[in-house]
Amino acid sequence: MHDLVIRGGTVVDGTGAPRRIADVAVDAGVITAVGAGLAAGRREVDAHGLLVTPGFVDVHTHYDGQATWDSYLTPSPWHGVTTAVFGNCGVGFAPVRRKDVPYLINLMQGVEDIPEVVLTEGVSFEWESFPQYLDYLDKMPRVIDIGTQVPHTALRFYVMGERGADHTATPHPHEIDTMGQLLEQALAAGALGFSTSRTFRHRSADGRYSPTFTAGNDELMGLAGAMKRAGRGVIQANSDFGTGEYEALEGMARLSGRPLSFLVAQMSTAPGRWRELLALVRQSRREQLAVTAQVSCRPIGVLMGLETTMNPFRAQPAWLRMEHLSPRQRFERLTADAALREELVSSAVPDPLMERVLSQLPRACVTQGIDYEPDPTQTLAHLAQTSGRSVREIALDVMMSEDGKGLLLLPYENYHDGNLDAVHEMLADEASILGLSDAGAHLGVICDASAPTLLLTHWTRDRTRGPKFPLEWAVHKQTQVGAAAMGLSDRGALVAGLKADINVIDYDALTLLRPEVVYDLPAGGRRLIQRAKGYRHVFVRGVEVVADDEFTGQMPGQLIRG
Repeated sequence: MHDLVIRGGTVVDGTGAPRRIADVAVDAGVITAVGAGLAAGRREVDAHGLLVTPGFVDVHTHYDGQATWDSYLTPSPWHGVTTAVFGNCGVGFAPVRRKDVPYLINLMQGVEDIPEVVLTEGVSFEWESFPQYLDYLDKMPRVIDIGTQVPHTALRFYVMGERGADHTATPHPHEIDTMGQLLEQALAAGALGFSTSRTFRHRSADGRYSPTFTAGNDELMGLAGAMKRAGRGVIQANSDFGTGEYEALEGMARLSGRPLSFLVAQMSTAPGRWRELLALVRQSRREQLAVTAQVSCRPIGVLMGLETTMNPFRAQPAWLRMEHLSPRQRFERLTADAALREELVSSAVPDPLMERVLSQLPRACVTQGIDYEPDPTQTLAHLAQTSGRSVREIALDVMMSEDGKGLLLLPYENYHDGNLDAVHEMLADEASILGLSDAGAHLGVICDASAPTLLLTHWTRDRTRGPKFPLEWAVHKQTQVGAAAMGLSDRGALVAGLKADINVIDYDALTLLRPEVVYDLPAGGRRLIQRAKGYRHVFVRGVEVVADDEFTGQMPGQLIRG
C-alpha cells in the first residue's frame, strides 16, 4: 500500500510530455509510480477533473531576510511554489560582521525596497560566515524548500571593509584570493551559487551604487576561478550590459565551467535590446556554454495606491499634512474634504522623483491584478480624454475606490508596445527560464510572487490579445526547466524517483486575486500580497501544506544544500 495516491487527475508531468489521465503514488516523500490503476494508498486524493503538476520552482526570490523569521514564506506557497531560491542580484546577509549589519540592511533597503525597520526588527544576524547562515536557515521549520546563493556585495564588503562599499575601489590580489576562498567554503557548505549586481539601478538607501557595480575583471575572474575549483554552483547576474559586459560575464562562465543566468527585460529606453541579448545567449549555448536568460511572464511595473510606496501624491504639501494619520484616517479625511482632494490633484509637485512619476501617470492602467495585459482604453490618458476630467483626478478617484484600497498599475518594462508580445517571444525562446518574480522584495510597489499563477491563467487559458502557450509547455517552464537551471535534478517532474512536490489544481476555476496592502511584517511593516483561488492541494515531500488555498500547518520544507 502506498503512503499517498492522487487518483485520476489530468497529469501534466513537467517534462513537456502530453497531458494524460493517471494516478500518482508517493512513498516516503518520493514519487514511486505514475500510471493507471495503481495500488491503494493510506491516503487517497480524488483528482478527477483536476490538474496535477509538479510543485513550482521559483529561481529568483529575495527571501534572504524573511526566511529567517517566516516559516510560511508567503505569498509564494499560495501560488503552488514548493522551491524558492534567494540570494539573487548580489544582495544578501552573509558573510557579515556585527558592525557591518547596518550597511547590508541599508543596501537591501535601497535595492529591494525592504524597509530598514523590518530588517532590523526581523533579522537576528546570529551568524557571521555563510556556512553559519546556512546552518541558521536549516534549523527553522518551514512550509517549502529554500536554497540560497552567495551575494557578491556581502562578500566584497566582508573582505574589503569600508573600501568595499565603493564600487570604484579595486581589491588587492590577496583580497580577491580571500573572497575566492570564502566563496569556495560557502559552496562546499551548500550554497547553490554566486550572484552579482552590475546595474546602475541598484543603489543603497543612502544613494550609493551597489559595491559590485563596476567590479573589475580581475575580481570577477578570481571568483570564477573559485567556482571552478569548487566544481559546483551557478552564477546569477543583474546587469545593464554596457560595452564589454556580456563578454565579462560570459568569461566567468567559460573560466568556471559553471552555468550562468542573467535578467532580461524589454526596457523602454532600448526596446529592442532584449533581442540582441538573447541572440548572444543562443550563440554562447551553441558554443556549449550553459547560459540562460531569466525573463518575466508579466509587465514589470509599480502598483500605486493610497498606501503604497509610489503614491503619486505623497510629495504634495496637502498629503504631507496627513502623514501623521493612519491609512484609515487619511482615507476618511479625503472622503470628507472636497477642497483637500482638489488641492491634491491641482497643486505643483515639489519633489523631482514624484514629478517624474506624475509625468508617467497617463500610462497607468486601472485593471491591475485581474488584467496584466490592459489595452490602451484602460489607461488614465484614454479615460481622461473620453471623460473630460484630468488624469490626476481620475487617479485619485481610482485609489479611493474599494474603501481606499484601489490600485493603479504603471508598467514601465516589458510593455513598450502596449501589449505582451515581446514577453511572449522571450518566454518562447529556448534560451530563457522563468525568473524575476522578486518574491519577498519591492514590498511597497509590486507583488510579482504570483507569477506562477499568472503563467497558467493568462498564458495558457485567458489571453485574448495574442497567442497563448500549451499548458504542457508552461508547466515544463515553471518546473523542470527552472530546477535544471539551478542544478536541482531531484525535483521538477512527476517521475518515479523524484521528490514528491505536487500541485493539484482546479485549472478551470484558477483565479488570481487582486493585490492588497497588509501590515504583517516585523515592526508592523507594510507589504503588498496577492493570493489565488484554485489550489486544491499542494504537497511538499508528499506532505500536504496547502488545502483549498489555506495552509494546513505542516512544515516539511527544508534547506537545499547544493
